[in-house]
Amino acid sequence: MADGAGKVEIACTVNGERRRFRAYPMARLLDVLREDLRLTGTKEGCGEGECGACTVWIDGEIVNSCLVPVLQVEGSQITTIEGIASGDQLHAVQEAFISCGGAQCGICTPGMVMAAVNLLERTPHPSEAEIRAWLAGNLCRCTGYMKILEAVVRACQAKGVRR
Repeated sequence: MADGAGKVEIACTVNGERRRFRAYPMARLLDVLREDLRLTGTKEGCGEGECGACTVWIDGEIVNSCLVPVLQVEGSQITTIEGIASGDQLHAVQEAFISCGGAQCGICTPGMVMAAVNLLERTPHPSEAEIRAWLAGNLCRCTGYMKILEAVVRACQAKGVRR
């Protein structure tokens, strides 16, 4: 039910934690994550669903959070880049991005990592073609993609992809 300002209560799970908050029903999930929940790891690149910088998972599926009205996440499980590491232990993909120089300006990095981790959870040892196809929805203007590809390949080779 909306309050006098038009906000509604939303209940969902974010990074494993049950959350309740009030937001305008058509507010972008991206804005609610960054501004209301203070999860600023998810970045805005284009705001049009073209670049993938704002990639999060809703119920395990990759979505561009700039295109999702927050009302649609009622009852859902949302995972952001902040939910990928396990405490202080980075995910193998995050470690590989660091060691391979897969991040430069950092705008695309959270989305790339989210997409890569999602791929590895579905296909632990993808081919280079599968990696390229899976990351095709994420644009980078800095790295030329080779260091990103190398990072995902290295994460695949890491002893047991861990979460």
